[in-house]
Order: sequence, then structure tokens, then C-alpha cells
Amino acid sequence: MGTPILTIPLATEQDVVTARQRARQVARLLGFDPQTQNFIATAVSEIARNTVSYGGGGTLGFMLDGEVPKQKLMMVFRDQGPGIADLQRILDGGYVSRTGMGVGIVGTRRLMDTFDIDSAPGKGTRVEFTKYLPGGNRIANAARLTAELATAKPQALIDEVLAQNRDLLATMTELEATRSDLSEANTELENTNRGVLALYAELEQRAEELKRASEVKSQFLSAVSHELRTPLNSITALSRMLAEQADGPLNEEQARQISYIRQSADTLSRLVNDLLDLAKVEAGRIDLHPSKVDTSELTLALRGIMRPLLSSNAIDLVFDDRTGGLTLYTDEGKLSQILRNLVSNALKYTERGEVRVTVSVPAEGRVAFAVQDSGIGIDPADLERIFDEFIQVRNPLQTRTKGSGLGLPLSRKLAGLLGGVITVDSTPGLGSTFTLDVPVTLPGVAGDEQVADATAGKILIVEDEESTRYVLRRMLRDEGPWAVVEAEDGTDGLRLAQIETPDFVLLDLHLPGLNGFEVFRSLKGDPATAHIPILVLTSSILGPDHMERLKGAVGVLSKSNLSRSILSAHVRQAMMRPVKQGGDP
Repeated sequence: MGTPILTIPLATEQDVVTARQRARQVARLLGFDPQTQNFIATAVSEIARNTVSYGGGGTLGFMLDGEVPKQKLMMVFRDQGPGIADLQRILDGGYVSRTGMGVGIVGTRRLMDTFDIDSAPGKGTRVEFTKYLPGGNRIANAARLTAELATAKPQALIDEVLAQNRDLLATMTELEATRSDLSEANTELENTNRGVLALYAELEQRAEELKRASEVKSQFLSAVSHELRTPLNSITALSRMLAEQADGPLNEEQARQISYIRQSADTLSRLVNDLLDLAKVEAGRIDLHPSKVDTSELTLALRGIMRPLLSSNAIDLVFDDRTGGLTLYTDEGKLSQILRNLVSNALKYTERGEVRVTVSVPAEGRVAFAVQDSGIGIDPADLERIFDEFIQVRNPLQTRTKGSGLGLPLSRKLAGLLGGVITVDSTPGLGSTFTLDVPVTLPGVAGDEQVADATAGKILIVEDEESTRYVLRRMLRDEGPWAVVEAEDGTDGLRLAQIETPDFVLLDLHLPGLNGFEVFRSLKGDPATAHIPILVLTSSILGPDHMERLKGAVGVLSKSNLSRSILSAHVRQAMMRPVKQGGDP
């Protein structure tokens, strides 16, 4: 219990005024600022009025409680009235009285640091509330404070009214200043909103211009590639005829020159084919031809194609199919093209050691092709650049390894069309591992079965970047009439997934609050949401440990590789319904 400072009897309205005056004096002597003095005086006045009006009178005690630096002013009211029958409703804010009873109690609790009330019918009421003393103005001597209060004479009623008027005027002035600040803030916010809308309009215009520029570029590449193909085919055919010596024998020098011509023509032909494929992918006009593919037969064919590329006996090319001959349903040509590019690069940048191609099943419904080499490795700063078109990273073997800089960019885009992703893990001087992770069944098809049109359903986008959400909305709107729900952070995304139960989730990994990995784990760990297909979108290069944490996702796609066709394929596969042959769904 605290040390008493002053006790005031409460029996009349005059006592209520005196209690308010004394509360202000005590607060001032304890070093409270003028605003807090008003808070304390108002709280004391409200509870004192309740004590007189409803409790039939009582007492008010001012006390000093606690030790420095946690000292506080304590005010305790006691009465022997009938008690408060609806106390809990008053404290909950649900009690409405015609006389205003309860308003003072709720207001006092809001103004004070601590508040406690004990009341029972027929036993009276005890109210206790406190306010912590301000820092640097602690008064530990209650006796000295009592003495100072004894010399302070109570003010006349008119003085107290004037004091209350001054307090009210100060409060109104402060409210007016706040209103003015709020008005300025609203004006500034409106200006900002107009600027944001203008920026979005400009961004949309720029996006449309970029789209048109990309289409023009793709058309140009396609046209040039087609124009180059005809003379290249002629050069290749003529050089082959000469090499076969159909029109007479060649001397050694002529045969060497013909071989150089054929090598150059083959190099140009591969470059033209890569350019043409890249243009088709970017234009969304590349056709996929799914068929059954046996991984053991695929690796056997790949071994036969790649072994002639071994530059020396110092390199071993090893194929390790750990799936036992898994049957895929995908585009064999595109899959082989990706693997040829990855193995070819590994052989180019490995002088000695081993290039190992491992086929495994990282998760149900997916297959991974890991191409590991013991070559020169890649600097961490260049891990993302190597997937840019026409980019070749400087390296010690650059003088003998020529290339167009299109192999990896094209491979990543083709992987996206197959519903997969390419990740890389590399250490300079020790080697690199490129992993192609694709679904066992090509997105959008179901083996030899037909599927119904998957146009109904709800999609949840969990992405903090407004521009990315806008792009995803546009892509989804152009491909199907799906309902779209959006979340700007992981916490909101998890909440909406549990409330809306979407049919498909697009999940970014880098989110404020809960990151994408945590959201993914929560969704897959909840029986109510574990069935929802999740497509992970990221701008980062993911290592094996990251992919391990995302087991169960229908795909992990790079944002730079995202297109309408890829996104639509994933969504339609997730929402498709099997159709019986010759019958209704």
C-alpha cells in the first residue's frame, strides 16, 4: 500500500470541486506536465462525482506508491453505497445510461496508467487508479509533499471554472491544430495518389511499348533466321557433296578446307536455330509435342550424341539414372535440347575430371536432371548474368570455347515451357551443377487422356510488388476468366488462403513479414490448404537446399522467364478435370 499524502471527504458538489483542485495541485507538485495535470484532475473529478451522486458520499485518498524510478501517484476512492450492478457491461462499453453513469469510469481507465474497481451490490465501491511520475521529477518524501499541500489554499469556485475554461480552450486549440495537420496530410495524400495513378498509367504505356518492341525484335529474329537458313542449307549440302568426292578426288589440303567450311556452316546453323527458337518462345508461338519419354532411353541417346564432343581422355562423361527408367509425358525434343546445351557447356568448361548427369525424383510428380562438372566454376556475381541473352562471362578458357551466349537463356525459357526451372550451384575453381527440374507430365495435358476446359476457379496472388501483381493480373485476365484475390504480404496471404480456399496460389518468396518459404510450409502443413497447388515465383537463383524446402510445389519459376503461356499452362493443369473417352465429364 502507498504512503498517504492527503485525504478528502466527499459529500457535496463543493467537495467534488475541491477534489479536482487538489488533484491539480498534487500533479503540479509532482512535476507532471500541464496536459497530464488536466488528465489527472478530470479523472478525479469524474470518479468523485460518481462517489457523491451514486455512492452517497465517501473519501478520496492521494498516495505515493512504489520506489524510484517506478514511483506513481495513486488515487483511492471508497464509498458505502449500493454498489454498481452492471459493472462488467460498463467496463466493456456496452452499458448506456440516461444519466451518464459509466462514461466517467471508462474515460478514467483510458486516461490512467492502471485502473482497478471493486464493487458489489450492498457493499459499496472501491476505485483505485495510478499515474507513473515523470522522469527526472521523482518526489520520494510524502511528508514534504503533504506539508506543501497544507500551505496551498483551495481556490474559489470561480477560479476553478476559469481554470477549466482555460483547459478547454487549450484542448480546442490543440484539436484545431490537429485538424489543420490532418487536412494538410489529406491534401498531400491526394496529390500523391494522383501522382501514383499517373505513374501507373505511364508504366502501363511503357509496358505496352516494351511488348511491341519485343514483338518487333522476335519478328526480326524470326525473319532473319529463316532468310539465313536457305543459304546455310545450300552451303552444308554442297560441302557434304564435295566431301563425298562425288565429282572427283580431293587432295589433303582441299579436304581440310571442306571440313572447315562444314564446321563453320554447322556452327552458323546452330546459331540460327537457337535464334529462331528464342524468337518463337518469346512470341509464344512455339509448339509443344508431348509424347511418352523413357529416361533410360533418353540418357542412352544423349550419351551417344555427347561422347564425340569429349576433347580428351582426361574427362569422363557419366550418366546415372536413379529413377529406374521413369516414363515422362513431355516434349522429348525440347527436353533433349535443354540437356544437350547443359552437357555441352559442362564439357566446354571442364579440362579434366568428370561431367556427371544424374536423373532423380526430387518430389512426387517431378524429375530432376543434374549436370555436374569439375570445371572452372562460375563467380557468384555472374550466376544470374549467364542466363541473359548474348552474355558470355570472362573465363580462362574463353580463347578456345566459342559460343553465341544463347544456350542458357534459351534453355531456361524452354524449361519454363515444359513447366520446369533451371537452377545452378557453383564454386569457382571446383565446378558447377546445373539442375533441370520438370514435371513428369507436361502442364496442360494428362497423358493420353483429354481434359475439360479449366476456366473456372479462384487464384490467390501473394506478391508484395504492385507492378508484378499487375502483370500477373493482366496475364490471367487475357488467358481465362478466373477470379483473382491478392495479398501484399505473407501474413495476409496465409489468412486469405485459409478464408478463401483458392484453387491455385501464385507465391513470391521474398515477402514482408512471413516470407514465401514460411507461407509455403504453413499451407502444406494445414490439412485444410495442403491440397492447393502452389506455383512459386522468384527472381533469385535457388540452390538445392531451397528446392528441398519447396517440395510439393507444382513449379518454381523465375520471374524473368514468366510468360502468358507458361502461367496459363500451370493454372489450367491445376484446375483441369478428367473427361471420360466418348462421354461426359
